[in-house]
Amino acid sequence: MRSPRRQPVAGAATRTGPPVPPAWMRWLPVCYVAVVLILEPLTPVDWPVSFLLVALPLVTAFAHGPLVVAGATALAVVLEGVLAGTPCCAGRSVGYLWDRHYVADYVCTVLVGGLGTILAAHRIHRERTLADVRFVADIAQRVLLRPLPRRIGNLRLESFYLSATAEARIGGDLYEAVPTAFGVRLLIGDVRGKGLLAVETAAAVLGAFREAAHEEPDLAALARRMEQSVSRRAAHIGGSETGERFVTAVFAEIPADGRVVRVVNCGHPPPLLVRPDEVRELDSGRSGPPLNLGMLLTEAHHIDSYPFRPGEQLLLYTDGVTETRDANGVFYPLARRLRSWGPLEPRTLLDRLHHDLLDYSGDRLQDDTAALAACLLDGGPRSVDDSSEP
Repeated sequence: MRSPRRQPVAGAATRTGPPVPPAWMRWLPVCYVAVVLILEPLTPVDWPVSFLLVALPLVTAFAHGPLVVAGATALAVVLEGVLAGTPCCAGRSVGYLWDRHYVADYVCTVLVGGLGTILAAHRIHRERTLADVRFVADIAQRVLLRPLPRRIGNLRLESFYLSATAEARIGGDLYEAVPTAFGVRLLIGDVRGKGLLAVETAAAVLGAFREAAHEEPDLAALARRMEQSVSRRAAHIGGSETGERFVTAVFAEIPADGRVVRVVNCGHPPPLLVRPDEVRELDSGRSGPPLNLGMLLTEAHHIDSYPFRPGEQLLLYTDGVTETRDANGVFYPLARRLRSWGPLEPRTLLDRLHHDLLDYSGDRLQDDTAALAACLLDGGPRSVDDSSEP
């Protein structure tokens, strides 16, 4: 059975209670009792189906709390006694209310009911704990990848983060958009590795970018500043894998007074420029190494400039998108998919991408995915400080 659709991580964190079991599981005890009551009169006296009621407390414990389980235990004992003491069932001439086998059945039902009550209480406690943990993870996600303004100046922004597992909330993929005096600066990146170390590195990268984006007038200087920050972070962590702790990233800048996009690529999948009649990969072939591998760079970071006209979109994404595979191991054809969809609004585009990735992989994503879409709106230049929150 295919797992339920996972929603991209976004928006404010809200505290929720324990998950509600599906309706069929909540009604399972009632159906179980009904089947026993139907079969009991139809079976021979040597085959007392009422003995099956001993499992009713455990069946109830799957979806209900300890009080309901205790009530189901009492009901099971009463029904067992009624069925045992009814001579008419299956042609009986005498009841077996106090027969030693039935008395043993009553005792077993009470014992199983006690265990079921304990299990139900433990399940409720675990579910509440898991709900609290997820709430904390949602708060951490909101701090790490805070919701972007839907509009900055004449730039429309949308984003999504899709975890590879339904239980996870945060990972090593990151994105950000910062309005500055030099224009709107965008970042998307992917930290090598997984787990808490990747999350900590992503938080450090985002914090450094949010500060440096306002101070460095040149996009290449901003990339160098980020290189230094990641290198210091890796050295601070220490260990034998310091040189392997790197971050692939793309920095983009869209000035408020010009219809151009400037890009510095640090070992990351190249952005896509989505036009009504074309999907173009912004790859000049001069990508630099990932952050923290700057010793491999023999020259300064190279800035590539491309025309960016109203109605066009810039799509930044992590390799979790293009490395998604279908059942035959074929990689996801992102550019071809975008061409087939035609012109779409940024939110519609990312929603379509989200569902298409799940369909393509059969809900079996192998890596976290993040994407950021920026669309230039028609109209005169507007201040980059003129932004609105979602």
